Amino acid sequence: MPRRNDLENRALQIVMGKGSEGILQSDLWRELKANSRDGSRISLKLEVKNLIKREKEMSNGRWTYRLFVKRHPLEIDSVLDIPCVTCPDIPKCEAGGEVSPALCENLTHWLLSLTDTEKSPKVA
Repeated sequence: MPRRNDLENRALQIVMGKGSEGILQSDLWRELKANSRDGSRISLKLEVKNLIKREKEMSNGRWTYRLFVKRHPLEIDSVLDIPCVTCPDIPKCEAGGEVSPALCENLTHWLLSLTDTEKSPKVA
């Protein structure tokens, strides 16, 4: 029988792989080849660790939970165009210093552009 931590890790990987669709808790324990008791315990432990969220859902006339990952892995695309990468002042940039992220206009403009992109409607 696999160790419980191994099952938790595998469960988390499966939930992460399902993306925004999530996975029914009952389907998860079937994929893990675990029984419903172990599957429920694993889901609860992952929720207590704040790694997943569980949302109650009716499926096939029975109540179950749909599991969603809470923290998505970072993608390099999200920070590729950050101005700090090419900034000539980066060696002397520090909090409270003469050059500081809190006072950097380039960084502020870049951050604001991210929020503008998230607010604008997506065009297919």
